[in-house]
Amino acid sequence: MSSSLIDGLLSLATPQIMGALSSRLGESESAVQKGLQGGLASILGALSGKAEDGDFLKMIFNMITGPGAGASLLSSLGSVASGSASSAVTDLGSKFLSLVLGSQQSTVASAIGSSSGLKSSSATSILSMAAPMVMGLLGQRAAEGNLNAASLGSLLKAEAPSLQRFLPSGVSGILSGFGSAPAAAAAIADETASGMKWLVPALLGLALLGGLFWFLNQSKDPVKESAKTIETKVEDTAKSMWAALGEFFKRKLPNGVELDIPKLGVENKLIDFIEDASKPVDKTTWFDFDRLLFDTAKATLQPASQAQLSDIANIFKAYPKVKVKVGGYTDNVGDKAMNQKLSEERATNVRAELVKLGVEADRLTAEGYGEEHPIADNTTEEGRQKNRRISMRLTEK
Repeated sequence: MSSSLIDGLLSLATPQIMGALSSRLGESESAVQKGLQGGLASILGALSGKAEDGDFLKMIFNMITGPGAGASLLSSLGSVASGSASSAVTDLGSKFLSLVLGSQQSTVASAIGSSSGLKSSSATSILSMAAPMVMGLLGQRAAEGNLNAASLGSLLKAEAPSLQRFLPSGVSGILSGFGSAPAAAAAIADETASGMKWLVPALLGLALLGGLFWFLNQSKDPVKESAKTIETKVEDTAKSMWAALGEFFKRKLPNGVELDIPKLGVENKLIDFIEDASKPVDKTTWFDFDRLLFDTAKATLQPASQAQLSDIANIFKAYPKVKVKVGGYTDNVGDKAMNQKLSEERATNVRAELVKLGVEADRLTAEGYGEEHPIADNTTEEGRQKNRRISMRLTEK
């Protein structure tokens, strides 16, 4: 076994895999190799930046030891490189990237492309190649008994110094969002640093996880809060929300599609409701998305949202009789008319994404409700966060 994770990962990039990846992308093998090195190091660097977040590590460990991971995932690397991997493998890699990089995913890909001379689309594919490699190797080590959830954090922290020779300068700057500016890489490489140096990456890593919940990014009147106060709020929200979703597990749909979803997430609740004949559709039963991310004060969905949108689209395709209304909501902070407009645009964009993923357009409608129909107290931060949401209501099933 390699002395470091990055060396072990690079040994998986066989000439056959590199050749297939280079051929599919239409890029030189040298550029692809440099890009893959940067992609692998970027993922490990992001993981290292969250190495003290116990809840995050548990989710990662559950993913790398779940069905289809470990040795099984490593055996599929050739098909990933050639672009012929199964949807189960590609979905697993996509969810892993969303969890690890969140809203920084496209930015990291762009930086990797710039540093290695790859097209933007090729750099994105490189990250999609790197994700199952990282998952597979970590899962293999866990299966061999050399890794558990408790030791994963220590392994990731110890790995940090080995990444420096592979992290492109552009990515190092991006990963400073996981650590202390201007260079997180230097911070995580310093093994003799005090514990407080590790606290900042952990907190900001949680901030990224918190960003996965779109309602943290709604349009609000400017509020002059210190960075410390904001970090604390996001940290608390991220921990409670992620813990509330539970562990990921496999659930097969009637059409044979298998989802990898959190036990207490909206996907599982939605399937239960659809399959329960004793629960008719009504005008009061709504299901809130719990893993959507929008650009701040905009209706633009970020890449991290794709995992849940794909899950929801697969559910609707598996139950062709289902028709749904998508509703957008905000809190009561800011201009009422702007809140109404934002809620309408976000609901419409979610509907459009589901249609793009294969759901028939005539089965979906969308409406924005602005600050109407709050489900919590708008006088508290926690209440406002709950009120900022995108929901679904079944109109037929």
